[in-house]
Amino acid sequence: MVEKNLSTTRVAVVGAGPAGLFAARELAMAGVQVVLLNRDIKAGGLAEYGIYPSKFKMKDGLRRQFRQILELPNLDYFGNLPISLDDEISLTDLQAMGFDAILFTVGAQGTKRVGIPGEDEPGVYHAKDLVYHYNRLPPFSQQSFPFGKRVVCIGVGNVMLDIARWLVRTVKVEEVIAIARRGPGDVKFSKKEMETVARNLDLEALNAEFERSAAVMRAAGQDPEAAKDFILSALEHAEEPVSDTRFSLEFLVSPKRILTDGRGQVRGIEVEDTTLVASPSGQTKAIDQGTFHDIPCDNVVFCIGDRVDASLGLPLDKWGDFAKNPQPRFPVNDVSYEAYNPELKQPLAGVFLAGWAREASSGLVGVARKDGTNAAQAVLSYLDTVAPKGKDAIEALTARIGELKEPVVSKADLTKLEALETARAAELNLPEFKFDNNEAMLAAMGKLQTEQG
Repeated sequence: MVEKNLSTTRVAVVGAGPAGLFAARELAMAGVQVVLLNRDIKAGGLAEYGIYPSKFKMKDGLRRQFRQILELPNLDYFGNLPISLDDEISLTDLQAMGFDAILFTVGAQGTKRVGIPGEDEPGVYHAKDLVYHYNRLPPFSQQSFPFGKRVVCIGVGNVMLDIARWLVRTVKVEEVIAIARRGPGDVKFSKKEMETVARNLDLEALNAEFERSAAVMRAAGQDPEAAKDFILSALEHAEEPVSDTRFSLEFLVSPKRILTDGRGQVRGIEVEDTTLVASPSGQTKAIDQGTFHDIPCDNVVFCIGDRVDASLGLPLDKWGDFAKNPQPRFPVNDVSYEAYNPELKQPLAGVFLAGWAREASSGLVGVARKDGTNAAQAVLSYLDTVAPKGKDAIEALTARIGELKEPVVSKADLTKLEALETARAAELNLPEFKFDNNEAMLAAMGKLQTEQG
């Protein structure tokens, strides 16, 4: 079979996190002319703004890989260019420009909400906002997140431990309490992440939690001793403590409402006691018991994950995720990457999903990379069935960008910004330097007009 020449094919990849970058590379290596559209100025997504700030070696390695992708000659980059129904360029606009395919890899840009009373009170935060704040992503980097002495984190995954690590080792609050609906056998964090705060664990409180929950765990088919050994195994290679912060875990409680003092100050969280039952799948299920108690605190942080952003204009399924074609024409390993309209019961022709846009991710770069690469293969299979029509799509997009008020960032601009930040880090004798607001980055790249300009 004669290999199809894709040099006249134009594909837009929306989102420049790991899934989008590796998808763009796969497409570009196949000969497609790719445009990578990014809401943020910098590429990298959660690899740039979600990895804990002190993991310099990991971030540097990823940045080198991303730099190599952006250097591909048939890949254009447009940063500081959000795509949504609320912005100046939408999915419909991209389709009208004539792109042969559009791949969304935007991640989970919305905040998952629990819907309990008091969730919108000052002093109640969501983990993603804090992660963006301490990783210096504008505009979160410029927002204030005041903390009191006692903080409750809802959730027991790696995201919770990232927040706990920051509160314990940087903010140095007096106490952090992580709560969970299920028991110690259902924690989602890794031993490696627990090592960052294990020396601050309140071991007396942990022993009491296991005594309280052991019978419930055994009745649900779980081994409390094994669960306890897993948590305590983090002590062997734990980081040395830098604060006296007390870190504890409270299991078998479900958040019900945020309590305030009537003047807008959080004073605690009301929780309902739960118990565990085994499900047919082998997983446990938490059942509310109808008894309640309060946990005093000054702040609450929801560490329960994120959701997709409906303002992108992609159809949603009944769970609130972007809908995928249940009978994909171009599956990869039996997985559907095709956007779908449930009301019309038909796929969106030429529109694909990858990364967190397709399915809530573990947050691992390797997982996102694989999903982006697979999605690109699905796009290439689709392109093999249609005649190229997007010859002028990039020119149409460039013309539209020229009409926008906000400056748009190119690959050359990113190179300049990286050199400036590297030089500033050297001047300040720091392992890393980041401009913490868009205006400073744009000014450094020469993208803002002066008052005389």
